Amino acid sequence: MAAADHLQVPRQHGLFQHHGIDLGDGTVAHYLEGRQILRSPLEEFSRGLPISVVPYAANACSPAGTTLRRAMGRLGEQNYNLLFNNCEHFAHWCKTGRHRSAQVEDWLQTSSLGALAVGQWLPAAVLSGARLLLRQGMRLDPELARRSLQQLDELRQKLQQRLETELAKAEARWGEPDGPSALRLAAQKLADQLSEVEELEARLERLLDPGSGP
Repeated sequence: MAAADHLQVPRQHGLFQHHGIDLGDGTVAHYLEGRQILRSPLEEFSRGLPISVVPYAANACSPAGTTLRRAMGRLGEQNYNLLFNNCEHFAHWCKTGRHRSAQVEDWLQTSSLGALAVGQWLPAAVLSGARLLLRQGMRLDPELARRSLQQLDELRQKLQQRLETELAKAEARWGEPDGPSALRLAAQKLADQLSEVEELEARLERLLDPGSGP
């Protein structure tokens, strides 16, 4: 490992990776989950688990000095968001100047949005991320809000499709004992979640454009 390396270490028994930037003096700059960007000793960052270096092509990352300045310049930031501004977003931005998280992109493309059910991780995370942004009120970051709106729109479309499917099943099984009531309950839960998504979308849009209406 060397100064300006992008480091990662497993968390939650390997369910996800925590990311940071090696500052070259035995410390790591990293976005502590849900809190702020800290400068922590390597041992605290690793929590005794194996650390690996995220590889980058030589022409895909910034010089080490630029990476270190970016990391140091954001120490103390308290704008964490699981979907839009997490530890991997921070580390990747320090290395490349581009704000992205491969973990989030993989989840969006391959997991819950492909088979939505109430209580699955990704819908809950999308809703939680939007709620966290709304709590910022006038301090809302427009770029984070736009990303949140994009994810809420995708979630709304998937929920609408799932709701229509459940309603069709309920109608088809109307004559079966106990079938319709269970399906109607599932449809009601989906409808409730869809309503919350639409409400969050409207509130974010109003914050981004105060003149758009009440």
